[in-house]
Amino acid sequence: MPFVNIKTPEGALTKAQKEEIVHRTTDMLVEYMSEAARPHTMVLIEEVQDGGYGRADAIFVIPEAYRAPAGA
Repeated sequence: MPFVNIKTPEGALTKAQKEEIVHRTTDMLVEYMSEAARPHTMVLIEEVQDGGYGRADAIFVIPEAYRAPAGA
């Protein structure tokens, strides 16, 4: 069973973008493994809260410009 785990800052993606990522990732794996992999492919998108990880020795907070529109 193919399993893909994607971590992204909380609020960076809309529901529609997450759905597209799941579909496109599944399609990509099917290209490599055959159509038999489709019903067994799992794509997990984990949203990490602001302040929940660091980059360049500093706690990361997503800039407002990178946030998905409210309610999307």
